[in-house]
Amino acid sequence: MRKVVLIMTMSIDGYVVGPVGMSTGGFPEPAELKRWKLDRISRAGTHIMGRVSYEEMGPYWQKSEDAYAGPMNDIPKVVFSKTLKEATWPESTIAKGDLHEEIAKLKKQAAAKSLLGAARDRPVIV
Repeated sequence: MRKVVLIMTMSIDGYVVGPVGMSTGGFPEPAELKRWKLDRISRAGTHIMGRVSYEEMGPYWQKSEDAYAGPMNDIPKVVFSKTLKEATWPESTIAKGDLHEEIAKLKKQAAAKSLLGAARDRPVIV
């Protein structure tokens, strides 16, 4: 069974996004941290997220030249939303069912890699 792994960057005072959305562009990450995060992201078989994260990250990563852009754009993505009508970020699908049931289905899929989760406000424990 696949694992769900949450990777979340947060400031010491609890912020997970910058003043205008994405939290990138502040202080440069140490090279060792960036290598570690890129390694973890590249291991993900699916990136799961909610609508708000999807709508913020999709446009950003599609035009970014940062090292994270490649894996963020290439990894299949599942966005959980009952209101999103269309998934326009390549390699994306929309899951409209019960969150726990949808994640349980994803975890049972035959894949050697983990699921990477993203949360803007708070992680959802599944």
